[in-house]
Amino acid sequence: MNKLFVQFVFVLTASLAFTSSWAALFEDDEARRAIIELRQRLDSFRQSQQGVSQKQDDEILQIKRGFLEFQNSFETLRSESSKLRGSQEELSKDLSDLQRTYKDFIKAQDEKIQQLELRLQKFEPSKVTVDGMEFIAESIEKRDFETALDLFRKGNFSQANFSFSDFNKKYPSSAYKPSVIYWVGNSSYAVKDYKEAINQFRNLIQNYPTHARIPESFLSLANCQLELKDVRSARKTLEDLIKNFPDTEAANAGKERLSRLK
Repeated sequence: MNKLFVQFVFVLTASLAFTSSWAALFEDDEARRAIIELRQRLDSFRQSQQGVSQKQDDEILQIKRGFLEFQNSFETLRSESSKLRGSQEELSKDLSDLQRTYKDFIKAQDEKIQQLELRLQKFEPSKVTVDGMEFIAESIEKRDFETALDLFRKGNFSQANFSFSDFNKKYPSSAYKPSVIYWVGNSSYAVKDYKEAINQFRNLIQNYPTHARIPESFLSLANCQLELKDVRSARKTLEDLIKNFPDTEAANAGKERLSRLK
């Protein structure tokens, strides 16, 4: 643009010089008009060039503004993206914490349920097998029987005798009753209450003839009779044992004991 302007000025100057050299050939008015016309053309050219330059400047300014706006938008977007990434990381952490908390909660609830089930099992009736008999017993009933039996096994015969006797009073219709009668007899024998022991063994033999403890009850009954020096009754009891339950350990022990009486 500047080169074009210089060329134009050069042509205009040459024209003016030419005009000056020929001014004498024209009248003053014509020369003045020619000069004015040339000046007007020069001014018009200048204005047109200024317009072009201004337009270009405006376009450059607009481009700069557009670039600045784009840069600002980009920075804003990058900032928002950073915030979003931070929020996403925070949400991921919150989700992870929530999942961990939920797992801990479920685990705690499962443990509570298991503990509750164990507690309920202590109070719920359960199936038990005692001396070959299978039946349903209340939890407290089962506990009382096992407590009394544990006392006997530990050699606390007096307390065991009391506990078994008390059991019969508390649970008169219990399925444990035949076994309890047997252990009352044994604990009575252990504390040398032979008459009471005889009553208990006879009770079991007469009322529960198919019970698994019957052979042992015959043998224990004979022992009690011998302790009371009732040899005749003891011999009869041992003979009944051998006759009715020949293939039992109690019968074998009875044979040995009977041989000593003869």
